[in-house]
Amino acid sequence: MLNLPNSLSLLRAPLALIFIIENSTIRIIVIILAMLTDCIDGYLARRYRDMSRLGAILDPLMDKFFVYVALTVLLVESQLAPWQAAAMLTRDFFLLLFMIYLGVSGVWRQMEVRAIRWGKVTTASQFLILSLLVLKIPFPSFFYYSFILFGCLAFIELIQITKRLSSS
Repeated sequence: MLNLPNSLSLLRAPLALIFIIENSTIRIIVIILAMLTDCIDGYLARRYRDMSRLGAILDPLMDKFFVYVALTVLLVESQLAPWQAAAMLTRDFFLLLFMIYLGVSGVWRQMEVRAIRWGKVTTASQFLILSLLVLKIPFPSFFYYSFILFGCLAFIELIQITKRLSSS
């Protein structure tokens, strides 16, 4: 069902494509709009109890689409090293490992698709780093390593959720 929160999530796809335009002002506006749609869609879904399975999948998918497009553009423009982009995507690697674990263990049938704390921290941090890169504001490279930590913490959080499910 395409409700208002899901429509806001879908807006991140055209915003990602606008990010391709090589203009810092446009890119910052696009990042801000992507962050706003990410915050507002979740708020509206919870506030008006308009949550849906589609929305639970669409919201993180559109976040990932936006970040992947932005990182690809910055990689092509040599504003980002491949290892930096890879570090920023560490959470997704851990998510893939978790999905493999779910498939092997059979626990996937009990899982409910929903946001987790470390997933939200990672997404917010990705938007922040993208903004700093677009504005050409220097920052220590250890910020990229924080994404590895966030990915590990997201994986641990997901494993704990499955343990709670299997014990109940």
